[in-house]
Amino acid sequence: MNILAVGAHPDDIEISCAGTLAKLKQAGHHIVLCHACKGDKGHYRIPADELTEIRRQEAREAGAVIGSEVLTLEFGDGELIADNQDNRMRFVDMVRQAKPDIVITHAPNDYMPDHVAVSQLVFYATFFATLPNMKTQFEAAERVPALYYMDNLSGLGFEPTFYVDVTDHMTTKLEMLKKHQSQLVWLQEHDNVDIVDFVTTFSKTRGIQAGCTYAEAFRQHLVWTRPNAVRFPV
Repeated sequence: MNILAVGAHPDDIEISCAGTLAKLKQAGHHIVLCHACKGDKGHYRIPADELTEIRRQEAREAGAVIGSEVLTLEFGDGELIADNQDNRMRFVDMVRQAKPDIVITHAPNDYMPDHVAVSQLVFYATFFATLPNMKTQFEAAERVPALYYMDNLSGLGFEPTFYVDVTDHMTTKLEMLKKHQSQLVWLQEHDNVDIVDFVTTFSKTRGIQAGCTYAEAFRQHLVWTRPNAVRFPV
């Protein structure tokens, strides 16, 4: 299968679903990581242009850990508007380019505006990418992919429909996360969060719920026309 994971910023995917993606990659599936924003504003000292290049390289290095393809849509942080047709069409092209069977993205109730906008744009694009008369530089996708929401960062208001046991892939998940060194510093300074410790603890909490050591939680988008029989092949 082709698995597309879409996060707002470089490091969002690693925080919430990298263990599952590592497990899927090990099983032989093709993984595409896409971050919508450049991550250009998340630092106290590094200027935006320089930070953009740093975060782009960090994203490539994180993807390389599992041999995944890495895409970016190059929106500025805080500039991602869901109710904008040009933005919607950029997401449509991204879906058409990736040709996913399964898409993973932010939950609609995640904690900050860029995450919520990505959730809305992915929902829009995964359907409209299949319409032949919606013309873009890529041909229409053949099918509406299955859509899954990854855990929000607190777990509050997020009721999983299933869990993935990532115990054997937790080391890989953290290795991918640690490639985002600029964000480890930013989250400590801006939010007083040791994100590696946070992710480890939260994965252990979901593991308790799932009956294993470490787990990641997801909610499937269950609506008409979605291939709801599709499950993560893990």
